[in-house]
Amino acid sequence: MNKKSEEFLRIMLDFLPSTDDAYRKSIADNGEVLETVIIEDIFMPEIIKLLSEERNIDLLKSIFKYFEEVSNDEDAHIKNTFSITVLEILGNDRAILGTAQKYMGTKTIQLQIEADRALGRI
Repeated sequence: MNKKSEEFLRIMLDFLPSTDDAYRKSIADNGEVLETVIIEDIFMPEIIKLLSEERNIDLLKSIFKYFEEVSNDEDAHIKNTFSITVLEILGNDRAILGTAQKYMGTKTIQLQIEADRALGRI
């Protein structure tokens, strides 16, 4: 796993401290950090919940501000991982995606559309 991926996971844990136990359990169960599994199975359900409740607006704004930074990152690995996990999952539910788009930056929206195209959704 590269430095950008490590940084991404650490920052997501900072945003979502309630996921720490599940994060550690995933590593213990798998014997290694499986970044896509952690993002898809641990972080994204929490983000989906935040979007569906749309109560903690400041946290959502902070998370999506960081997502915009990731979307603009030059590191191809982190951008690809982000696209095939976070953005594909956001696109699974049109209502959730609509809410998420309120917080997305320009580049994040562009990458999300590309992720949907790659899956044949649009």
